[in-house]
Amino acid sequence: MANKPIGWDGKSLKDMLIESERLIEDTGKYYGTELLSLKEENPFRYERAYASLRGALVSARETALHIAASPIVKEIGELCFALYTPEGDSLVVSTGILVHVHTMSEAIKFMIKENYEEDPGINSGEIFLNNDPECGNVHTTDVQTIIPIFYDDELIGWAGGVTHQIDTGGITPGHDLVAAIQRFDDGVYYTCRKIGSNDKIWKDHMINARRSVRTPLYWELDEKCRLAGDLMIRDALLEFIKEEGITYYKKFIREAIEEGRRILQKRVKERLIPGRYRAAAFFDLPLKEEAWQPRAKVNKITNEPLEIIVEEDGTLDLDFEGCSGPGPNPMNCGKGAMEGGQWVLLTQVLIYGDKVNDGAYFGVKKNYPLGSWCNPGDPYLSYQSPWGNLIPAYTGMMKCISYGLFSRGYREEVVPGYGFTGDAIQGGGIYSSGPLKGERWALSTFEISGQGLGASAVKDGLDWGYAMWNPESDLGDVETWELFQGGVPYLARKVKPNTAGHGKYRGGANYAGVAMVANSEDVDFFGARDGLAFHGAGGMHGGFPHATGYRLIAKNTNMKEIIDNQKEYPIGDDDPSNGDFERLLEADIIRKPWSSIYPVMLENYDLVYFPESGGPGYGDPLERDLKSVKEDLDKGIYTKDIIYNAYGVNANYSEEQEEWIIDTEATQRRREEIRNERKEKSMSFEEFWNYEKSKITEGKLSDQVKLMFSESITLSQKWRKLFIDFWKLPEDFHMEVD
Repeated sequence: MANKPIGWDGKSLKDMLIESERLIEDTGKYYGTELLSLKEENPFRYERAYASLRGALVSARETALHIAASPIVKEIGELCFALYTPEGDSLVVSTGILVHVHTMSEAIKFMIKENYEEDPGINSGEIFLNNDPECGNVHTTDVQTIIPIFYDDELIGWAGGVTHQIDTGGITPGHDLVAAIQRFDDGVYYTCRKIGSNDKIWKDHMINARRSVRTPLYWELDEKCRLAGDLMIRDALLEFIKEEGITYYKKFIREAIEEGRRILQKRVKERLIPGRYRAAAFFDLPLKEEAWQPRAKVNKITNEPLEIIVEEDGTLDLDFEGCSGPGPNPMNCGKGAMEGGQWVLLTQVLIYGDKVNDGAYFGVKKNYPLGSWCNPGDPYLSYQSPWGNLIPAYTGMMKCISYGLFSRGYREEVVPGYGFTGDAIQGGGIYSSGPLKGERWALSTFEISGQGLGASAVKDGLDWGYAMWNPESDLGDVETWELFQGGVPYLARKVKPNTAGHGKYRGGANYAGVAMVANSEDVDFFGARDGLAFHGAGGMHGGFPHATGYRLIAKNTNMKEIIDNQKEYPIGDDDPSNGDFERLLEADIIRKPWSSIYPVMLENYDLVYFPESGGPGYGDPLERDLKSVKEDLDKGIYTKDIIYNAYGVNANYSEEQEEWIIDTEATQRRREEIRNERKEKSMSFEEFWNYEKSKITEGKLSDQVKLMFSESITLSQKWRKLFIDFWKLPEDFHMEVD
């Protein structure tokens, strides 16, 4: 016997979703809503209604924070909550990591399309869990708890909450697993699974979850954190309906989402110029030597072109046509990840301060080509760390929008890009002594949440305080990270010189840390960030990209002797060419010119140095005012040689005055010298075009670049034509790959 439909007016949820999608397709408006009648009739009541619901979600998030155990959640607020319509569209969201708002929307729609209403059933008090990237998530580390909300036997909405976990039981400890190449490496998968009823999580689920991860305490308390927030949202919504009435609520949710779409449309028309915008980005994985599994031993560069069409009516059209293929690595992206990355940037660069909901999602057309890294269509690939591709890819979106903002005169809104939110130290081990002997610990450092932001067209970028996926990000306190990962205490955290991209306005700078393994055994260590290529769209209007990363590990050190004798030890790597690690340690020191590192085993007293990413610059560095250059030197943002070579500034440190002194006349001569060097080395466009074309026609491209172009040309006929037409190649051209 079929279950009674739980949608509105006797409809099933699937019927409601089909109707919603049809009306959007036919009218271009959410649920075909023509008039915002509630707002027109009583704007005060309408705005009060929205504010009260949003206030309830913010309150739920702040309360849930105190239940969570994970330092990633407690320290930097890596969680958020959202209220959804019966069809799974977000109505109102909390503060926090907004990238996951639309991912939960995709999970709800997955359940509706898979007819959960019939089997396994959707009933009041039941709890659903999801972390499957193939049906609405970014990666398995982001875990979603979703509950249905009923009123008089009708499902009137969903409450969803998401937190980022330290460990999900994957191929290695940690939360961004660079060694994963297939689904079976990613850790425990919960594909929209029912895990509770009567507002309680089932015991068998908790037993399974505890035995599936390396950090069961964090998992269990974070699970309770998400459920508590969801239940608070449900209670607040039912109280709202008691005050405003169910008829008002049903009409309100559709008008509020349609208003969200119109807000985006209005903002696009106001701030961008209609036309075509293009940007290029790349991400490289130098894994040929390091990868564990034979299939992963490939040096790969992914092509990440983006075209944005700004239409006259304010619609945005995002097209990733030309992206290269997926690979045996964890950086593959599902639809949920791509939608989440797009959504979180829209909330930061166009619809901040307004009604933030899925109206903005419906105001954007998008194309993620099937078979590419951004839509592989293969559920057996690893999707464990899609941020590797997603982060650089969406620098293109930010840069394209910045060109439009600049053209309209909103120069303070311009941001050419952002730092790479990677290079975290990851892994884990087992305590070998002390009261926790035999217990596992996991590296939970989430300093990746505080990177450099690109400069604007009027000022320097934000230092050590931005992540594209978390608009409320920060580095977090060292003491908190140490409390939860006692096996890796910090020795230092300080400003890392020369991370910021150069420009008239420099990009945001960043920190670096030194950590030491202590009181532990079986310690896995790994990390991920950029390789040898600049990860994103670079600087803007003459600005430089930020520095790429590198790795430094010191093994078999004499740190015990140094500590016992209270001797000096390295607290930074300000000048890698004359490193303090080499000067102060007796050790086997490994320096790698790229940041991604496959898991290695560390021992007690081994050291790890991990620099974070700066942001790109804006404008010609030779136009930077000397007062700002002096401040950069005084703060340790840049070193003397970089100031001389990039900014053309001649400066010396005065021991007597304890400050940097700029030689103005020598600086004028140096800047003129650089301008003359530019003229001598410059090419006309025709010369540059011919030089670059010869690399293609004469087989001078590297193997990984050949592979990248070959994949793009094969996967997209449109991009193939653009490539052939631009380089004036024969129609039967194909890229030879060794």
